[in-house]
Amino acid sequence: MAESMQGLKRTHRCAEVTKADIGTTVTLMGWVQKRRNLGSLIFVDLRDRSGLMQIVFDENDIGAEGFAKAGSVRSEYVLAVVGNVEKRSGAVNEKMATGELEIRATALRILSEAETPPFPIEENSQTKEELRLKYRYLDLRRPDIQRNLMVKSRVATLSRNFMAEQGFLEIETPMLGKSTPEGARDYLVPSRIYPGSFFALPQSPQLFKQLLMCSGYDRYFQIARCFRDEDLRADRQPEFTQMDMELSFVDVDDVIQVNEKLLKHLWKEILGINLQTPFRRMTWREAMDRFGSDKPDLRFGMELHNVSEVVKDCGFGVFTGALQAGGSVRGINVKGQAGMPRKKIDALVDFVKGYGLKGLAYLAVLEDGAYKSSFAKFMTPQELDALVKTMEGEPGDLLLFAADKDKLALETMGALRCELARRLELIDNSKFEFLWVVEFPLLEYSEEEGRFTAMHHPFTMPMEEDLQYLDSDPGRVRAKAYDIVLNGCEIGGGSVRIHQNDIQEKMFECLGFTKEQAQEQFSFLLSAFKYGVPPHAGLAYGLDRVVMLMLGLDSIRDVIAFPKVKDSSCLMTQAPAPVSKKQLEELGLAVPEAE
Repeated sequence: MAESMQGLKRTHRCAEVTKADIGTTVTLMGWVQKRRNLGSLIFVDLRDRSGLMQIVFDENDIGAEGFAKAGSVRSEYVLAVVGNVEKRSGAVNEKMATGELEIRATALRILSEAETPPFPIEENSQTKEELRLKYRYLDLRRPDIQRNLMVKSRVATLSRNFMAEQGFLEIETPMLGKSTPEGARDYLVPSRIYPGSFFALPQSPQLFKQLLMCSGYDRYFQIARCFRDEDLRADRQPEFTQMDMELSFVDVDDVIQVNEKLLKHLWKEILGINLQTPFRRMTWREAMDRFGSDKPDLRFGMELHNVSEVVKDCGFGVFTGALQAGGSVRGINVKGQAGMPRKKIDALVDFVKGYGLKGLAYLAVLEDGAYKSSFAKFMTPQELDALVKTMEGEPGDLLLFAADKDKLALETMGALRCELARRLELIDNSKFEFLWVVEFPLLEYSEEEGRFTAMHHPFTMPMEEDLQYLDSDPGRVRAKAYDIVLNGCEIGGGSVRIHQNDIQEKMFECLGFTKEQAQEQFSFLLSAFKYGVPPHAGLAYGLDRVVMLMLGLDSIRDVIAFPKVKDSSCLMTQAPAPVSKKQLEELGLAVPEAE
């Protein structure tokens, strides 16, 4: 039967007891990890968020009643234990921080009993994720998950303190805002007071932080909850946390400098790693051409080669057809893999087909210098030699080629590059390779909408030297936008904002907004800009993603206390769920009956 604490107060967490405490009396409280009954002695490993401590129950110390009580405890019972700190009488456990110590119990209270959990509470659980997320409150007891969340808490605290020292003010922005047409889908909140009207949950604090710059707050920072109604991946959630900032009277270099200092500080304090700054910088165009990605993983080589010029007059129709249609031919040199079996090459073909590419052409440079290829018969020996030379091919290398529209060929080969690195185990997981990707295109053309859309958002400043192309060639205009990339993942992004009315109007025009539409959607921002707006810029990190990469994890679900799954539902609470007819009527909403 569960007992009360009856005035007992915890003196230490389990793993906070040290050799300096030997000979003292302590009170510990926590969960039973495991119990071993040796007849005359009972051993219990007691667990809390700090770690484990071995408790020894001896009838001579705790009495017959206490010893019987100790014999009744099971895994996940919650105990309060009073006892004396001693050196272990048995073998030292090198795997435990407290492996040299034990507590010889003099009093025991069972604060709560527990049913047998549906899975073991242990590190690196092999239990299916669906079951763990259904019982997330138990999964959260696992030491590795607890460490993850403690690191995330520390990252947030360190960031707040660092930004305060750099002159940033932490200011909250609203959760209930106005829906805007650009970006991902909004989560909408119906208004009871204004039937038929809706608030939107923020995809980011973008407009409000720009207004704070208009209001003279100079440097703003916020750890903000954000919401996007979009399809999930391993590193996406419908609700997530941003570390958000905005600065006045700055340009690109100023924002980058502050953020390099912040990241250097975090990596030093959390991981004890001295990051080398400044980080590398690369234009978007260079990143796409060399790596087929605007978030390239620099922990390995295998860069892409543009061989369009070399094969433009060859007899291989797949290459020439793509070039005549305005596309390109891109290749990857997979070093030392000339002997890759055809079955594995076919698996790579299936991989690229998943990205929309029709197939892969390959050429193996054999050890004797001969070529084995899917297209050699369509090309002269001289053309093949020139192609291998351009690809920096050597005996033993496997050359893979994609021919299609430039965007598709680049992105597919970029994905294939990363897939090959995984399959061939070329990635050094101990490395942290940071990169700033700069000079993104301002606009990208949407075939679906038949217009240009903002690659970042409508308030991103074009590079001054490209303003001349806004009318004649909008696709050519580069933005003062920058992403911070780590190990092939974008962990943050931002831009210098437009602060001149004429450029903002031109931007809306390029995006297909009439003056009336722009005014309707963004009237409060445009109105504020009439009253003196400073040049300003900002950046936001995905906090969950930063911590995930910092800890070498594969999913942000492992750094979020109560995450959603791929269909945006919560397996534990069963949200989203229907609501009562009365609630719907109050909101003026009608839900179609399911057929």
